[in-house]
Amino acid sequence: MKWILGLGAMFFMSAMSQAQWSPYATRDWRVTKTQWSTQDEEGFSNFIARIGAAVENRQCDTVKGCLTSNANPYYSSDPSGLAYYADCADLPYYLRSYYAWKNALPMSVASRVNARPVAGNNGDIRYTPFGNYVTGRFDVVAGNGRNRKAFIYNIEDFDYGFGILASRYPNAVSLLNGTITNTTLSATFRMMGTEDGNMFSDFYPVKLTRFSIRPGTVIYDPNGHVAVVYKVTTDGQIYYIDSHPDNTLTSGMYNPKFERSNPYQGAGFKNFRPLTLTGAKKDSSGAYIGGRVLGAKNNTLPYYSLEQFYGNRPDPDGQWSKGQFIYNGRAVDYYEYLRIMLANGELRIDPLQDMQSMVADLCVNLKDRVQAVDVALRSGVQNKPHPDRLPQNIFGTTGEWEQFASPSRDARLKVSFMNLLAQTRSMVQRYQVGDPTIVYRGNNLRGDLLAIYNRDAGACQFSYTNSRGQAVTMNLEQARQRVFDMSFDPYHCAELRWGAKSSSELASCPDNQNKRAWYNAERWLRNQYERTYDTRMDYSLGELTGPKPGVGIANPPDVDIVRFLQTGTRRLSAY
Repeated sequence: MKWILGLGAMFFMSAMSQAQWSPYATRDWRVTKTQWSTQDEEGFSNFIARIGAAVENRQCDTVKGCLTSNANPYYSSDPSGLAYYADCADLPYYLRSYYAWKNALPMSVASRVNARPVAGNNGDIRYTPFGNYVTGRFDVVAGNGRNRKAFIYNIEDFDYGFGILASRYPNAVSLLNGTITNTTLSATFRMMGTEDGNMFSDFYPVKLTRFSIRPGTVIYDPNGHVAVVYKVTTDGQIYYIDSHPDNTLTSGMYNPKFERSNPYQGAGFKNFRPLTLTGAKKDSSGAYIGGRVLGAKNNTLPYYSLEQFYGNRPDPDGQWSKGQFIYNGRAVDYYEYLRIMLANGELRIDPLQDMQSMVADLCVNLKDRVQAVDVALRSGVQNKPHPDRLPQNIFGTTGEWEQFASPSRDARLKVSFMNLLAQTRSMVQRYQVGDPTIVYRGNNLRGDLLAIYNRDAGACQFSYTNSRGQAVTMNLEQARQRVFDMSFDPYHCAELRWGAKSSSELASCPDNQNKRAWYNAERWLRNQYERTYDTRMDYSLGELTGPKPGVGIANPPDVDIVRFLQTGTRRLSAY
C-alpha cells in the first residue's frame, strides 16, 4: 500500500482551458468539463496534426522544440519550469495530458499493470507473450484544500489513499515534468483493450477506417515501440510521430516495420478511451472538486472493433493468424486491407507517387539516424572499452546501451528497405496483370520507377561526422548498399556505425583489434531484421560464433531495388 500512496501523492491532476488562464494561477490544473466530447476529440486531433506537420517539415525535432514553437497553440500560456520531455511510451500520455490541462478536461491513467496470469506469460512486462492487464488506476480529481482525499484504487483491495498537497488544484508543471514520464510504460499499451470495467484500459482497439484512425490515434508495436498518428492521406497512407530517449521527435510512414502479433499483446491502432467525471461538485470558480473518472464502455464506442486482430472474416476456431481480410470478395493481406479502408474513396495507387513517398520516408529515417548516432558520439561512449558481454537482450535493456545503441531503430530501417522492394515488386506484378487499382499511363513502369528511385535516392544526401571531426557525405542508395553493415553497437567508431568498407573511409576509425573483432562477430546480429525480446543475447566475443536458435541470421535479406528494376521487362499484355 505504501507504493500506491506514494504514486497517488504525485498523481493529482485536473484541467484548465486556455481562456481561464490567469498570471496568478498559471500552474493550476482545473477541471471545468465533466467529459471528453466529440469536439474535444476533434480538437485533440487538430493539436496532434499541427505537431506532426512541424516535425515532418523539419520545423522542430524534439518534444521541447515542438511544444515551444508556433506548432503549439497553447505555448504562450505555459508557465515557466516545464521540461517538455517524453520518450516513446510517454509521448501519447504527455500530449493527451497537456491538451487536457489546457482544455479543462478530466484525465485518468493506469498507475500499475501486471502480466496476465496465464502459463508462460512471465518475464519483463514490456514484452509479455500474452499481454498485461490494469491493476491500479488513478483518477484525475481536485480535492478540498490540504486535507482532501485522493481516490486511488487498486484491483487487489480497492484501498483508498490520501494525498496532501499545498493548494486546491494540482501543480501541472510537477505533473508533466515528473509523474507522466516516471509512470507511463510501454507495458501499459500491451493489452487488447477489451477491459472496460473498474480497471479499464486507457486505450481501446479501433475499426480500420479513416474516421477512427486519425491524428492522435496510437500505434503500438509489439516489440515495445509506441507512435502517434498525425496524418492519413487520401490514398490511405498513415504517418506518425514518435519520441526517443534523447527527447528527439521523428516522423515516419506506417508499414510492416510495425508488426502484427497475438491479440493479447495489443499491437496495432488504438484510441484513448473517452472519460467522464462523475460525482463531483463545482466550487465557486466553476471548477469541479472530487468525484471519480469513468472510462467509456466498449459497447458505447462506435469505432470499437477487434477487426485488426482477427480480420473481417475471423477463423472459426479463433486462431487470430488465420483470420482473413476480405475486400470485394478477395482475400488481401492486412497492410493492403488497411490502406484500402483508409483511402478516401476507391483506392487508386499511382506507383510513381508511391515510390516517391517510400523513398522520402526512408530519407527521413536515415536523417533521424544521423541525429541519434551523433548524440551517441557526442557522449563519448565510442571511446570506452567494449564490455565483455552484450546486454541480455540488445533490443530491450537499460543504461548506455538503451540510450546510445540503435538495434531497434536499425531493424525498422532494414524492414523499410525490404518493404520498398516488396511493394515495388507487387505494384509491377499487379500492373502486369491489369489490376485496376494500379494507375499508370506510361509504357515502361520499371524504367520510370528506377528513374524516380535514382533521382530521389541521389537527392537524399546526409552527412555523418567521422572520428577526425570531418563530414562524410552519403546518399540513400549508398546507405541501402551498406544498411546491413551499419553497426548498432555504441562502442564502435562513427565509421563502423555507418558501415564504412573502403580503406580510405575506415582510415579515421581508431577502434582497436578487440572492437574490430566485436564488429565482425556481430554481423549475423546485424543481418537480423526482426526484433526479438524474449531470447538471450548476452554473449561474449568468443560465443559470437554464428546464429543461435531464434537469434541472428546467416545472410541478410534482399533489398536490392536497383537490380530488380534493371532486370525487368516492359508491361505484359493485360488480361
